[in-house]
Amino acid sequence: MMERNFGGWQKQPNKLNIQGEIENAIREITGEEVDLTASGRTDAGVHALRTSCKL
Repeated sequence: MMERNFGGWQKQPNKLNIQGEIENAIREITGEEVDLTASGRTDAGVHALRTSCKL
């Protein structure tokens, strides 16, 4: 698995984050803008394995 230095789940300006990466991937595939809502949050350095979200 490739390790990346994410700044947590939630979108933050100027930081790599899970929410932003997933939203970007969905936009690239579908051409539609989405705003994800997660079941919880993570801080930097904490894994987000099996975190669920809704569109």
